[in-house]
Amino acid sequence: MNRYPLWKYVVMLLVLAIGLLYTLPNFFGEVPGVQISSGKATVKLDASVFNIVKSTLNKYDVHKDDIVFDSMSQNAAIYVRLKDTDMQLRIKDVLQKSLNTRPKDPTYIVTLNLQSASPHWLSALHALPMYLGLDLRGGVHFLLQVDLDGVLNKRLDSDATDGRALLLHNKLVGDSRVNRVGKTVVVNCNNQDNARRARQILEDNLSELTWQLFPALHGDRVIGTLTPSVQKIVLDSVLKQNIITLRNRINELGVAEPIVQQQGTDRIVVELPGIQDTAKAKDIIGRTATLEARMVDYQNPVLNPEDPIPAGDDLFTQGNSVPMYLKKQVIFTGHRITDALVDFDEYQRPAVKIHLDSSGGRVLRDISRNNINKTMAIVLFEKNRGEILTAATIQSELGENFRITGELTLQAATDLALLLRAGSLAAPMEIVEERTLGPSVGLDNIKKGFNSVQYGFLAIAVFIIAYYMLFGLISVIALSVNLFLLVASLSMMHATLTLPGIAAIALTLGMAIDSNVLINERVREELRYGASAQLAIQNGFLHAWVTILDSSITMLIAGLSLLTFGSGPVRGFAVVYCVGILTSMFSAVFFARGLVNLWYGNKKRLKSLAIGQIWSPEDALVQHTPNLPKRER
Repeated sequence: MNRYPLWKYVVMLLVLAIGLLYTLPNFFGEVPGVQISSGKATVKLDASVFNIVKSTLNKYDVHKDDIVFDSMSQNAAIYVRLKDTDMQLRIKDVLQKSLNTRPKDPTYIVTLNLQSASPHWLSALHALPMYLGLDLRGGVHFLLQVDLDGVLNKRLDSDATDGRALLLHNKLVGDSRVNRVGKTVVVNCNNQDNARRARQILEDNLSELTWQLFPALHGDRVIGTLTPSVQKIVLDSVLKQNIITLRNRINELGVAEPIVQQQGTDRIVVELPGIQDTAKAKDIIGRTATLEARMVDYQNPVLNPEDPIPAGDDLFTQGNSVPMYLKKQVIFTGHRITDALVDFDEYQRPAVKIHLDSSGGRVLRDISRNNINKTMAIVLFEKNRGEILTAATIQSELGENFRITGELTLQAATDLALLLRAGSLAAPMEIVEERTLGPSVGLDNIKKGFNSVQYGFLAIAVFIIAYYMLFGLISVIALSVNLFLLVASLSMMHATLTLPGIAAIALTLGMAIDSNVLINERVREELRYGASAQLAIQNGFLHAWVTILDSSITMLIAGLSLLTFGSGPVRGFAVVYCVGILTSMFSAVFFARGLVNLWYGNKKRLKSLAIGQIWSPEDALVQHTPNLPKRER
């Protein structure tokens, strides 16, 4: 009656083993480390850099297993795990000198960070510890203000340029009669007829602006304004692009689970848990980058980089390749690129498909028409230093949509598309708030948080065992398994644990033991009304399961609501809360039933259960019918 088949016990053991495997890394803590990543968009980490790092560290007694090259992730990096902070600082200086021959223009970024101290065989199985949030690990908090006025002004400048080109082409106005004035684009026309024609052309081609006709002192005036809906779309797009760019930059720092999210309408919050090199973080986050397209000066090949630069040219390099001269005339800039996607050419080779806005496409069409079979380069500027991302031959007249092909791998095409989309900030930002939380504060928070969970668990265990005896002990074991599986699940999900998350763990323990209380009381109720011990176990778990399922579903709905509509600490609480509900259902019903079946299932003549004080059925009947004669009771 109360026996599990073998496969259910195998499932229990397998879940315990997996839980143990993924919980273990959380007990090893962290050690100082150094991360090496590419400092330039055109330079990638490869095996040769990894070999340089290994050979450099051989004489510093760094074990070879403590040097790991992660080449599979989108942002490749080399991680070096060290014994103490003194060695960490020393190794950082050594690697910076060996990898960057030009300190003022570093090719690789060497940063300090903290790395898991768990054994390598656990890391090989992707058994990693939970990430700790800023309040537990310490780190730095930035609040960035986005210049949205500058964004709208740039958009209006672009629209004014496009409108000027359109009206000049139709010979309606002069070059100086289309300008941005405040938050509007103003077109001054000589007469009403020209103004009406100009308004119609602008409405057909620049529909994001609302164009209106006004009389002026000399002639008529057409004024265009951005509609509120378009303004919202532009500003949302800018904020999203800036967030993507910041995330890409933060990856260079090796920060585990950084938080980059929008706050309000014009601010971005950046939290970097565990960051040690705050100056480097501030430098990387605050740097600006822009993209430019230029023609290669094919008439002047670079023979010696030390030679004088020809007039009208600039000298650039492409990664570690030979330098080349590019003409100073800019064809289009990064803000003209509306999208960049990975594509394939007719020979199924990876390529990058680029979309420009109307103005950029018009200029590119004119220039490409006169430069067939010549080379155009796209340059990335960072910290006033330009480097060529790609140089491709113009094979036909180009326009708003064109494709870059050549000797590109799929990964290189993906990286290039990403840089073209988000290599530059869509709007300038400034840091308006900066807070640093020391690791000692985080350790104190961890200690207090885990003490609350530990003491709460012990209090529950003492009460339940005293009240329900053996069944109480089984409940405590099931509660331990629940806590065990909760930590393992969060580790497998690579979730970030914060103080609200620890509060959710403590709350989950209380809710999980409530399920065991329901089961134990149902078993008691069956015994109270005369059921046999084996039947009481069966009916108790069966009847309690319906109630547990109903209550868990309602709690899960509340948790999912917090997860959907909450943000920041609320979402961290909701993740732990929802996972805890699921693990408690498994541990309270499936696992606890397995332990009860293992202890009592083979006892055919079971007379009683160790489940605490039980009233007899006769006492219960007397309690419910006190006025019956004694013989009828």
